[in-house]
Amino acid sequence: MIERLRAVNSRQNSAVKDLRKAFHSGAPTEDGYSAVEGVHLLEEAIRSGLRIKTVFFSEAAEERAKKLLPQLGAHVETLLLPDDVFASAVLTDAPQGVAALVKLKTFKLEELLRAEAPLLLGVAGLQDPGNLGTILRSAEAFGASGVLIGERTVSPRNPKVIRGSSGSVFRLPVVKVEWASAVGALKAKGVKIWATSSHKGERLHDVDLTGPSIVIVGGEGAGVTRELLAAVDGTLMIEHSAKVESLNAGIAASIVVYEANRQRNK
Repeated sequence: MIERLRAVNSRQNSAVKDLRKAFHSGAPTEDGYSAVEGVHLLEEAIRSGLRIKTVFFSEAAEERAKKLLPQLGAHVETLLLPDDVFASAVLTDAPQGVAALVKLKTFKLEELLRAEAPLLLGVAGLQDPGNLGTILRSAEAFGASGVLIGERTVSPRNPKVIRGSSGSVFRLPVVKVEWASAVGALKAKGVKIWATSSHKGERLHDVDLTGPSIVIVGGEGAGVTRELLAAVDGTLMIEHSAKVESLNAGIAASIVVYEANRQRNK
């Protein structure tokens, strides 16, 4: 099986350049493939049925290649790179020697709104990829129907978001939206729109999240914009110690979706 690997020694190889650009730009390749790194994420991509274009192994990872190659379809290009060439393309300082270009699934808002009582999270103006990754992971863990990504928010296809989600972004419906139009579509389907607030609003435990609902969390520092707050049905807050000014978006969204799951399953 190891014979299937094609040796590539140049940093200027087109596939290696695509991988490097996808990692370092934080954006997919021109043909829509995102960069992922590590055994776990590659196995999650395979398990999630994603289209995989190319898998890259470093020479030091040949044993890992023997385990992973049988899981890859015959159409997947598999390359073996010198360790220094591999390290030049990826982000981590101590790489596992496994990376890939994968195509994430795409979804539309109307698909999410077909559910009888959708539970959605919204993200508005969040720039930290680790926080968005946490939100996606918690959304999948606690049964959210999907996540809406608004303007000025880091891309869910950013490699750091993918890593932070631990593969949840491979399966969870994620839709990029413009809030001005998305709010109208949500209200037309009877979805109650909430936004989180650090200091005002109804207490989370007093808010009924058993019906069609979306809770929107804002970015670091600024929170949800005034324009969006003016369009929502209400605000909610997570009570916490007065010694803590606010919770970061990843933690806040995780608490919200956990509470919604608790209400829906009690």
